[in-house]
Amino acid sequence: MTSVDSFGSKAPLQVADTEYEIFRLDAVEGVDRLPYSLKILAENLLRTEDGANITADHIRALAAWDPQAEPDTEIQFTPARVIMQDFTGVPCVVDLATMREAMADLGGDPTRINPLAPAELVIDHSVQIDVFGREDAFRRNVEIEYQRNHERYQFLRWGQTAFDDFKVVPPGTGIVHQVNIEYLARGIMTREVDGTLRAYPDTCVGTDSHTTMVNGLGVLGWGVGGIEAEAAMLGQPVSMLIPRVVGFKLTGQIPSGVTATDVVLTITEQLRRHGVVGKFVEFYGEGVAAVPLANRATIGNMSPEFGSTCAIFPIDDVTIDYLRLTGRSAQQLALVEAYAKEQGLWHDPSREPVYSEYLELDLSTVVPSIAGPKRPQDRIELSDAKDSFAGSILDYVSDSEAAPFKALSGLDESVDETFPASDPIAAGEHTDASDAPTHAHGDASRRPHKRVPVTLADGTATELDHGAVVIASITSCTNTSNPSVMLAAALLAKKAVERGLSSRPWVKTSMAPGSQVVTNYYEKAGLWPYLEKLGFHLVGYGCATCIGNSGPLPQEVSDVVNEHDLSVVSVLSGNRNFEGRINPDVKMNYLASPPLVIAYALAGTMDFDFDTQPLGTDEAGNEVFLKDIWPSPEEVQATIDASIDRSMFEADYADVFAGDDRWRALETPEGDTFEWDEQSTYVRKPPYFDQMAAEPTPVSDVTGARVLAKLGDSVTTDHISPAGSIKADSPAGQYLAEHGVERRDFNSYGSRRGNHEVMIRGTFANIRLRNQLVPGVEGGYTVNHLTGEQTSIYDAAQAYAEAAVPLVILGGKEYGSGSSRDWAAKGTALLGVKAVITESFERIHRSNLIGMGVLPLQFPAGESADSLGLDGTETFDLTGIEELNTGTTPRTVAVTATKADGSTVEFDAVVRIDTPGEADYYRNGGILQYVLRSLVAA
Repeated sequence: MTSVDSFGSKAPLQVADTEYEIFRLDAVEGVDRLPYSLKILAENLLRTEDGANITADHIRALAAWDPQAEPDTEIQFTPARVIMQDFTGVPCVVDLATMREAMADLGGDPTRINPLAPAELVIDHSVQIDVFGREDAFRRNVEIEYQRNHERYQFLRWGQTAFDDFKVVPPGTGIVHQVNIEYLARGIMTREVDGTLRAYPDTCVGTDSHTTMVNGLGVLGWGVGGIEAEAAMLGQPVSMLIPRVVGFKLTGQIPSGVTATDVVLTITEQLRRHGVVGKFVEFYGEGVAAVPLANRATIGNMSPEFGSTCAIFPIDDVTIDYLRLTGRSAQQLALVEAYAKEQGLWHDPSREPVYSEYLELDLSTVVPSIAGPKRPQDRIELSDAKDSFAGSILDYVSDSEAAPFKALSGLDESVDETFPASDPIAAGEHTDASDAPTHAHGDASRRPHKRVPVTLADGTATELDHGAVVIASITSCTNTSNPSVMLAAALLAKKAVERGLSSRPWVKTSMAPGSQVVTNYYEKAGLWPYLEKLGFHLVGYGCATCIGNSGPLPQEVSDVVNEHDLSVVSVLSGNRNFEGRINPDVKMNYLASPPLVIAYALAGTMDFDFDTQPLGTDEAGNEVFLKDIWPSPEEVQATIDASIDRSMFEADYADVFAGDDRWRALETPEGDTFEWDEQSTYVRKPPYFDQMAAEPTPVSDVTGARVLAKLGDSVTTDHISPAGSIKADSPAGQYLAEHGVERRDFNSYGSRRGNHEVMIRGTFANIRLRNQLVPGVEGGYTVNHLTGEQTSIYDAAQAYAEAAVPLVILGGKEYGSGSSRDWAAKGTALLGVKAVITESFERIHRSNLIGMGVLPLQFPAGESADSLGLDGTETFDLTGIEELNTGTTPRTVAVTATKADGSTVEFDAVVRIDTPGEADYYRNGGILQYVLRSLVAA
């Protein structure tokens, strides 16, 4: 594209001995009043203006932003780089490899399929906690990881050599978001353009929803589906509406005994209730300077949990200090500071920018908290945790067990409170009364018990009960990037060991740091022995438990849990606790700070009040309470000061892309195109471009569609496309067995995302999915309306495909929330689903559906499948879709649902194709088809 500079904004910036070309924001009137995040977008438009896709009118529209207006102006955002993790990154590279072949088939040059923006992939999602609680756990888990993922890792090695500007951070290095803030993030990017060194803000999109962690560094970025990320790598801008921006003012100081995790759970709850879906959140005010960078990153990380597109902190001295600590060069530090100050991007705490909405939190009011048992926004004050659990457990035991206690507690309804329609929670696109707690607090003395004896592998005779904590895992980017909570956990372990306390024997304990730096400062502080004494040995550097790779429970524990249908618990320092995600044996999952993870390992049960119940006794027989071993803020800070320095980061990231001996020893395939192995069960060529013509086929209305699944509220991408273990009796398990894969080698769905045959069979296969077509049944099952029989969703979809019957999905509110899983959309499309009709969508999943050629539709405002009397047995006709062929997007399409008796239900469904760019993608059958045709035509 031809570069245009309508505002004459190009100018030099001298930093030390180097001159850079920048695009000055003050060249455009009105930009100076914008919030920080919108200034970043303004610079992006100035720099990428081409007179066609990005015009002077787009820039003027952003400069004239009305903070109170509803978003209606589309702009094209061109991220500076793309970041991926291996679960989502492998299918991205698979698709790029497939596009190279399709490009050749259409008469183009396959090497044109190449990242045009820097793309970096961190392998962090594949390590599973098979071995724990012993010194060799890390080594053994890595060995098993390489055995399981040999084919995938070879494929990624090929991608690193075949594609330009694509780098891979090998296994065992760290978690993608922590590696991003500690090493990959630039703050300010530089790139040579036509012989001139250009400087511009670091921006990124990532194939993981928690890409927003980098917002803590002042880097604007967010999670997108792998489909959008591939397009961004190929030079396609991200189409978006100029958003509303929520200003969040921080005041006060975090009190003693409160952690950054408690702060972020409080902020998550507050923003979730306010309603920030689709909005930018920006932190400002005098209190920002008092928020350490690690805490900023923790807050930014949880943006998907409260629903905003980003949650960003501006650049300031704290940012520069962190970049210095983590080993960035003196020139880079000088550039970031000089550029931010020159462009009005440096945080001025005395200035209050104009925002669309305003919120405030006094940090001194935050109290220790956890969240659960199934959603990260369900915050519980630690002092109420025991009683809250007593109420929640009633939803996880049999009706016969729960009924007497519900009657005693007055909890005869599944939801004891709702919010009035005027409440903000009921207003936003994705927030509603379902954000209410699932129960009022119960009475801890009135809850069901089922105490079952068990003999552990070491001969210990004990018993398990509902609420037993069977997993306590310090894991996930959210908290392992933060030295304050990680060292607080280690100091608590030290004090616990010194007082003679031990983890309960039935708890599977694990430590999965976000980078090797954590190991280094633990060693320097002399704290590893105490963590290991409590069973928190190093198990790997990766997402592990948070992504569903908690590994199996000890067999004897698993057997008792399943035989007696015990509702047991995991406690993890992660950001996701959705049903069925953590471990197939564990029904209830709670998020907690790292020190509280250790506290719950000591307690061994959720039926515990840390204020009144001792964790044990010391050698003198004195009771030891949590408050007795909780480290003070002064202790934590002194340990940070004494054990963390710049040299650690410089050493650990000195040769980050080289990998260990195992990585370097992998045989690397060669060639511009990949030689697919027809026997591979990990990496297979997908069918997206089979028989694709140079011109798109006109879109058509849908007639005679049947309902594949009728789903309720808060169906997450975990429900749609699980990343956990593959069950032997599932369609995916049967496929692997038929292809000679032993049960022990099934690995996880996430690790097999490069094989569409596995992933199609895994779509809607989550063990906790509740399809209302088969009431009372959990898992990936449905009714085949052609025969009336109950069967797996995959098998039903195959039967419908053979009969040429199109499919629809019916859903409730917040459909597709959770991780940014491209396979949730890819699998939906490959099952033959033509449209998904819901009450509301999560941002990324709605976009991904369009990117795969699936039409996202919403019921009319205030209506739902139930209110319209739809039970899922109907036949659906959708008319008005063909209007898209005229170049316009209809606001609604007419839906006619015909029941078995011939009666009909008619309504106008809202078309959730929100931008002209999305309409182009849909008309082409998907975003990758659009990009490929554009490249061939160029």
